Amino acid sequence: MLCIPDAPQSIQKGVPLKNVLGLEAVDCLANNIAYVYSEFRADEFRKCALDNLDSMEFMERGTHIARALRNHLPEKYEKAVEVILASLTPPNAATEGLGLAVLFYQPHSCFISTYGLDKEYNGGDDPFDISMKAQYELTKRYTSEFSIRPFLMMYQERTLSRLEEWISDPDPHVRRLCSEGSRPRLPWAPRIPAFVEDPSPILPILESLKNDQSIYVRRSVANSLGDIAKDHPDLVLELCESWLSIASKEVKWVIRHALRHPAKRGDKVALQLRAKAK
Repeated sequence: MLCIPDAPQSIQKGVPLKNVLGLEAVDCLANNIAYVYSEFRADEFRKCALDNLDSMEFMERGTHIARALRNHLPEKYEKAVEVILASLTPPNAATEGLGLAVLFYQPHSCFISTYGLDKEYNGGDDPFDISMKAQYELTKRYTSEFSIRPFLMMYQERTLSRLEEWISDPDPHVRRLCSEGSRPRLPWAPRIPAFVEDPSPILPILESLKNDQSIYVRRSVANSLGDIAKDHPDLVLELCESWLSIASKEVKWVIRHALRHPAKRGDKVALQLRAKAK
């Protein structure tokens, strides 16, 4: 039976986050893969995945376990991803209160980001479409905000085109991926230099999602604007001012949240816009 390990609702004092990807997670991953892939050598995978794991932090553990998966899944990337997709638990219906359990899927994210652009691993075939399919499904269980970034950096227009399709998806996890994955300065992730320099390609995404029915998505829109404001404050102030004239209460919330850091620094325009957005 497919499952993910139990985990706390939040980070516990004195308990490192890396522990979420420990022995129990490796065992669960091995069991899930073996459940859908009869040729999987679970014991060999466990040994490889646990090798020196104690010395690694959370993100490093994700990459390390992904590497172990690479060595024990089918030799062609597309086939390996099909196994990974078959091993996923059902999508999350909720957007809040999921706790740390979903971090179990960080190795899956690392697998896509590390190997999903490698044509050689895919027998010379372009792996873009299967990688997009994998991220679409993964983000419903965890998030693909980290794995999507190498694709935005290598294939900006192609990936943005896919995100533009997803902004109208019925699943809020998918819609949030569009704004969160394209953030110029996403925490815990490499910056996207092109969007730090020129954020204009992602503005249509934020425009489309600013009125989203889910605060989970709107919070991501605001956070992306906050990223942009660190490098292009005037652009964000002008955009928020243009929204304010016909803003719903949802958009007003986005404006207040997006401008909280400039306001804390005492920016007069930001303070004025936040006051008008109440």
